[in-house]
Amino acid sequence: MNVESTKTDQELVAAALTDKQAFSEIVHRYEAPIRRYCKRLGGIDDGDVDDVLQEIFIKVFINLNDYDSGLKFSSWLYRIAHNETVSFLRKKKVRPRVLNLSAEDTDVFFEQLADETDFVELTHKRDDARLVQSLLSELDPKYKEVFVLRFLEEKSYTEISDILKMPEGTVATLINRGKKELKTALEAKGMTTI
Repeated sequence: MNVESTKTDQELVAAALTDKQAFSEIVHRYEAPIRRYCKRLGGIDDGDVDDVLQEIFIKVFINLNDYDSGLKFSSWLYRIAHNETVSFLRKKKVRPRVLNLSAEDTDVFFEQLADETDFVELTHKRDDARLVQSLLSELDPKYKEVFVLRFLEEKSYTEISDILKMPEGTVATLINRGKKELKTALEAKGMTTI
């Protein structure tokens, strides 16, 4: 086992300021989750995700001295990933595409959503996952962003607030409004909720 892999994020950041091996451990630790986040957020294909990831980790390396250790490192990193993904989509002049959720992602989304809402019946209709993915993709991007972070990345309201640079109350409002829009859209498609 690599000694770097047992360090906390804060210890790795401190070590990475003087040791390239520690920075490579940061990349190793976060590459898969950040890749997944970029794909979920923007519906970006694998080739483009590689380019976005490279830009993200270059920015992290360049700005590591500016990292505020008072914040959770993963929130700081997700903020950079969010900004780079949005910038990539703007440069390509494309809107985020349909969320391409794996079966596992869909299960996680349903479980998390059911835990926080009255969407209990929805968890029994997983065969309607394509419809739900489509409806999620049609949501206003501000709702989709918080849904991806809350229900797929399983971030706390505080972390989402740090990532999106908005007050926690705004995060809660966006999540609640997004749930209402999703519920209305599901009901319009004949998928009732309890």
